[in-house]
Amino acid sequence: MSEVLIERLVVFAESGNQQKIILNGTSYQGWIMEITEDALLISTGFADKSGKDFWLKFADLNNAELYYWDTRPNEWVAFKL
Repeated sequence: MSEVLIERLVVFAESGNQQKIILNGTSYQGWIMEITEDALLISTGFADKSGKDFWLKFADLNNAELYYWDTRPNEWVAFKL
């Protein structure tokens, strides 16, 4: 995958308090834990409760909505790759 895309995903991972990815009607809300050459790992766990980790492929992110939680206005802010 392109270096530019990976750099944008790093910026996304470092934005806000949490990240949210809506993909094919499913919402993944949590923290980006890892970025590889073709996917990212988002952890939806909170305080060891029933969260899960999901690998999302970069190719699928073309159709996804990305948001990060901005604590200053306390709202989700859209993020564009």
